[in-house]
Amino acid sequence: MGAVADRIFADLKVAMKAQERQRVGVLRMVRADLQNARIAAGHDLSAEEEVAILSRAVKQRRESASQYRAVGEEDRGAAEEGEIAVIEPYLPQPLAEAEVVALIAEAIGELEAAERTNLGKVMRAVMAKVAGRADGKRVNELVRQHLA
Repeated sequence: MGAVADRIFADLKVAMKAQERQRVGVLRMVRADLQNARIAAGHDLSAEEEVAILSRAVKQRRESASQYRAVGEEDRGAAEEGEIAVIEPYLPQPLAEAEVVALIAEAIGELEAAERTNLGKVMRAVMAKVAGRADGKRVNELVRQHLA
């Protein structure tokens, strides 16, 4: 297992001893996701793969929370956000918008991309550098602004 999975397992044991029900449940789900991905891949996951799985889990919960709130289910939306709070400490620190903008400018300069038709190339380059530390939708908006 990777470093993140090992940390989650250690924290799961601590949460079980402390009888923190919600935390135990969330950590078990995340650990199962990591385990399933490891089995599907047929090898131990890299740190980037672990971060991608955790990022996907957070994204799913954010979408669920907003959908629950849209239909008036405030308590279920809050529960989803509680799960996000348990998962986020295992993710790398998100980049500030200024850092993302600097990466975009660097990618545009390297690729000599000045037109909107180069959006895909720039996005690939930036997302490779961002590696799960920024929301893809927001990065796309910023790239579009810079190529406009």
